[in-house]
Amino acid sequence: MSGWSNGGSNVSYTSFLLVGFPGLQESRALLVIPFLSLYMVIISANALVIHTVAAQRSLHQPMYLLIALLLTVNICAATTVVPAMLFSLSTRFNRVSLPRCLLQMFCIYFLIVFDCNILLVTALDRYVAICYPLHYSEIVTGQLLAGLVGVAAARSTCIVAPVVVLAFRVRFCRSDVIHHFACEHMALMKLSCGDISLNKTVGLTVRIFNRVLDMLLLGASYSRIIHAAFRISSGQARSKALNTCGSHLLVIFTVYSSTMSSSIVYRVARTATQDVHNLLSAFYLLLPCLVHPVIYGARAKEIRQHLLSLFQRAQLQVPTKKPQSLPSYRELPA
Repeated sequence: MSGWSNGGSNVSYTSFLLVGFPGLQESRALLVIPFLSLYMVIISANALVIHTVAAQRSLHQPMYLLIALLLTVNICAATTVVPAMLFSLSTRFNRVSLPRCLLQMFCIYFLIVFDCNILLVTALDRYVAICYPLHYSEIVTGQLLAGLVGVAAARSTCIVAPVVVLAFRVRFCRSDVIHHFACEHMALMKLSCGDISLNKTVGLTVRIFNRVLDMLLLGASYSRIIHAAFRISSGQARSKALNTCGSHLLVIFTVYSSTMSSSIVYRVARTATQDVHNLLSAFYLLLPCLVHPVIYGARAKEIRQHLLSLFQRAQLQVPTKKPQSLPSYRELPA
């Protein structure tokens, strides 16, 4: 049975049943294999690029360290969502307490915002590297990089914490069933009774303000970067700078396009089924985790070269059975 908090008329559920894809009650177990396969691919691809950056001393530079951090966030984001989803799909029972539900909500949104903030730090790093190349090593030090990452984490916490704190103060008395595979904010708010206008206003304001400010900062940064790159006299250096910026811009496009499209469809497609909304949520949560290592592994020349050498060494180490040679005519028995 679900827990109750009874204070007179203030009755509220204190635990919830997560029901991912409620329209597929009989065939939900069939979703375990594709989502498990996707999760394994995400973990393997991200971990491979992270291992490459960590193992190669030549890649111990701010840009590659930020890439490794970004991919680490991808692994954490997928791990926050997918294992609980797989458990719910396979057992048809996944009851979570309210504190645990809010903790998962905080982790999901914190990692999404932290992902975007790392992209801002990466844009700043590329801005200094291309616009002030002679002073890059003096400006972008290890201390500055650690400080910027700390600021990114603090900013992410300040953005997400108000939404979670307000959700903690809501009474949930309509039902104890969340028609979602994770404790997503709006899915939880549907179970509330009472006025949640403040929660909706704060959530929407924080999301719009954060997205608009990030896009303005990224646009200003990369416009200066591209302008400076075209002024580089060396064609090879210009091509390298534009290729690096192109990789980061592709990553930025996947992050912001997936989140914005999911938000727009969620508010526009009111007639869509809950399963469609859940699938869109899985799309915007997992697509960046899957695409980022592919982009950096394929487009970042240094990472690509080390990955190719790693695969070549792995192939050489695979023992091959030599075919037995036929005896020559001189060795044949008389």
